[in-house]
Amino acid sequence: MEIFGYLGLLGSVALLIWMALRGVDIMFAAILSSLFVIVTNAMPLADSLLNGFAGGPLGAFTFAGKFFFLFAAGAIFGRAMGDSGAAASIAMALVKKLGADRALVITTLACAALTYGGVVVFVVIFAVYPLGLQLLKEADIPKRLFCAALALGAGTFTLTALPGTPSIHNAISASALGTSLTAAPLLSLLAAAVMIGLGLWYLEHQRLIAKTAGEGFVPGPRDVIQDSSDANLPPWQAAVFPLVVVIGLIVSPRLVNPRSGSLADLMQFAASQPIMWPSISLAVGTLLCLGLFSNIRKTGFTTLGNGTNDSLMPMLNSAAIIGYGGVVVQTAGFQQFGDLVLNSGLPPLLSLFGSISVISAITGSASGGLQIFMQTMAQDYVAMGLDPEVVHRVATVAAGGFDSLPHCGAVITMLTITQLTHKEAYRDTGVITVVIPVIATLTIMAAATLGLR
Repeated sequence: MEIFGYLGLLGSVALLIWMALRGVDIMFAAILSSLFVIVTNAMPLADSLLNGFAGGPLGAFTFAGKFFFLFAAGAIFGRAMGDSGAAASIAMALVKKLGADRALVITTLACAALTYGGVVVFVVIFAVYPLGLQLLKEADIPKRLFCAALALGAGTFTLTALPGTPSIHNAISASALGTSLTAAPLLSLLAAAVMIGLGLWYLEHQRLIAKTAGEGFVPGPRDVIQDSSDANLPPWQAAVFPLVVVIGLIVSPRLVNPRSGSLADLMQFAASQPIMWPSISLAVGTLLCLGLFSNIRKTGFTTLGNGTNDSLMPMLNSAAIIGYGGVVVQTAGFQQFGDLVLNSGLPPLLSLFGSISVISAITGSASGGLQIFMQTMAQDYVAMGLDPEVVHRVATVAAGGFDSLPHCGAVITMLTITQLTHKEAYRDTGVITVVIPVIATLTIMAAATLGLR
């Protein structure tokens, strides 16, 4: 029966990946895979679904409730930046500075600026894609590489590495370990540098190979190449101001340390609220957008409402995958896996890397893997003597590696929006989102061993 349970656990992962590759809705796929785990492991149906998948400390709705305001605030801010033309203005300023032939670099930088400012990844893809089409056409670059550039800018170093990023991943680790969003800043910067450097090198290398092979831009059936005129866009200086304020507010608890007074109380509150403080910072950014950009002032409530709706699907997709993980952790196989890695005799950092990588691979979600890891194993590694800030940063960066297998919800969404298939684009995306983050993780593990924080 024990072997049957193990096979059921592995089979559920294979089923989840298989359905993801065929475009099955990720929420349905997560529920069906959870049922597969429950049946093959002879688990109680009602309790597993209600207290494992839906409720409980690792349940889908527990996660959704805890992080709803951060998802919503990020999506609303992203909608305000998009509807006002501020996001496009920032991208066009980069075009003028770097040239259209640097479309992949521009895409990476634009996505990075937006996601580091707190804009939800899914919203960034929608916001940057129309401009990207124009850049691709002018530079004659294949869409598969544009997809990889999107992934590099929006789904790697800004989500797991850069100090102060308001991403769900960073907030999960900070909340669980009592650390700040800027935990282990030197390790953070090192991981980001590795991902940026290797990622941009890979994109440029592949662009030159494609150019030599005569592979160019081919629009999808639903692609609309928009006019790149920036006559109606706000000045880039005004467009970037809300982003600067949001980032400044988020990192302020680390940079500002007053000893007394109301400002000290505010900074103390900010440092103790890894979820609410970035949410408040994003809300301030949204108010700045409404104040600065007159074209969205009259339709402000529509923008706010649409932004809230933008947050629902990403949040529910993430929650569904976490719910699947909540069922997985109840199995005997997972409990034995936890005991195995914790008592393996491996160096603690290497053991940590292996455990978070496996969990993220099973769930197909960095946030899901982190949520499970932080609830079930993180304190054991702290008890082994690891610095909580090192656990925070290494686990967060590592979670952004094997999470991006073909069944990853963010990968599926990106391919759907860009109208590409896994066969066409996943190889490049996989190198950017799996191989390079793993290299970055191993690099900061070595640095942490040498005492870098």
